Amino acid sequence: MARIFSGIQPTGDKHIGNYLGAIRHWVAGQTEHDCLYSIVDLHSITVPVEPAALREATLSLATLLFAAGLDPAKSTLFAQSHVSEHMELAWYLNCTATMGELRRMTQFKDKSGGQESVSVGLFDYPVLQAADVLLYQAGLVPVGEDQRQHLELMRDIAIRFNGRYGDTFVVPQAQIPPTGARIVDLQEPTKKMSTTGGTEQGTLLLLDSPARLRKKVMSAVTDSDGVVRADPENKPGITGLLSLLSAIEDVPIASLEERYDGKGYGDFKRDVAEAVVALVEPLQARHAELSSDPGEVVRLLKIGADHARSLAVPTVELVRERIGFAPRG
Repeated sequence: MARIFSGIQPTGDKHIGNYLGAIRHWVAGQTEHDCLYSIVDLHSITVPVEPAALREATLSLATLLFAAGLDPAKSTLFAQSHVSEHMELAWYLNCTATMGELRRMTQFKDKSGGQESVSVGLFDYPVLQAADVLLYQAGLVPVGEDQRQHLELMRDIAIRFNGRYGDTFVVPQAQIPPTGARIVDLQEPTKKMSTTGGTEQGTLLLLDSPARLRKKVMSAVTDSDGVVRADPENKPGITGLLSLLSAIEDVPIASLEERYDGKGYGDFKRDVAEAVVALVEPLQARHAELSSDPGEVVRLLKIGADHARSLAVPTVELVRERIGFAPRG
């Protein structure tokens, strides 16, 4: 089985777009690959964050991911900061990466734009990202367009290190996620759903109550012609709702257009709302169960970290030997 590594930041409430675009595929991948999934809390501190908020967000996300179906018996879920080898390997790779490469990272330019002072970590985090993957000799990395540049840097670092010190790292390949529906903000349907750049009323949070989810869907922006059909330019609201229902039910949009031919927006919205509620109800029930015993989530994260370390330590020891450090004794 191919080994996959993927990470997710703990900050920000997770919404149905996160689930349909990533989390659902993580769960499905457990039976097909050797999967390591990390809550990348070290990446979160490249910008200021309140300690209590970070701790709560990390445990909350872990609870959500376990509730969504990640199974410690099938995959490995752990907090990045619980495996110190990430930081150790990042330093070694810092001495292989170059300033020029990091300056060219477009995400750094985007995230640092307009700020007089940014952390070294924000500049350097693509190297930590490389360490995250190379540490586990992962062959596949799920990436979207916004991360392709970082994957290429990761590959360049691995190839350069291997060329300098001998074969050490698996050079990872991109795993292109299945093309999914574009889940849009229900109030501003020309924008993707987001907890940072979207509207509160237009964002379907995974832990919203069923009543709140129904209210958000029923109040989604549409248009006045009353025809349920996809037209991204002229009917972005209805198109977004069709895409959402298509992703949930895994049926083509054309089939949904036939289903709702001659029906009004009210019936259509009610069906979308019920589909959303049915999708998240099992997750919410399991989340409530896990939340009643926080110690269980901590225990499961420790299982994941212990397994991750069992894979990480041999890599770091090999790197140390390749570089030429004296044996620990």
